[in-house]
Amino acid sequence: MKISELSRLTNISSRAIRHYEEKGLLTAERLDNDYRDFSEAAVDRIRSIQLYLKLGFTTDEIRSLFQCEVASPDDYEYCEEMQEIYEEKLRKVKDQIDSMLQLKRLLERQVALTLASKTQNLRASI
Repeated sequence: MKISELSRLTNISSRAIRHYEEKGLLTAERLDNDYRDFSEAAVDRIRSIQLYLKLGFTTDEIRSLFQCEVASPDDYEYCEEMQEIYEEKLRKVKDQIDSMLQLKRLLERQVALTLASKTQNLRASI
C-alpha cells in the first residue's frame, strides 16, 4: 500500500511514517517509480510504535524492542532484552514520579506560607 493509504488507515501523518522508516522502525519496498510500498503488517507495526511512544519510549528504545519482538506489544515471546528495557523505563518513570511528588510538596508548602503571610498582613492592617 502507498504511504497515503497507510497514513489514512493509521491516522498518522506521512511525515511521521517517513520518520519511522528513517529511524529503522518501519520498512517499505520501493516500486519502479520509487514510491514506497508498505505491507499490511505496517498498520500493526505503526500501532505498536504509537503504543511505545505513549509509554514514553524513544525511537531508539523502540528499535531495540523491535529487534527481539515477534508480534504486537501484548502478544510476544519472552525476550530478556525487552524485560530489561521495560524495567529500566519503569525505574525512570518511578524516579520522575518521586521528583514530581517532591516538587508538589514544596509547592504546597510555598502556597501555604504565602497564604499565611497574606492572612497575617490582612490582620495587621485591620
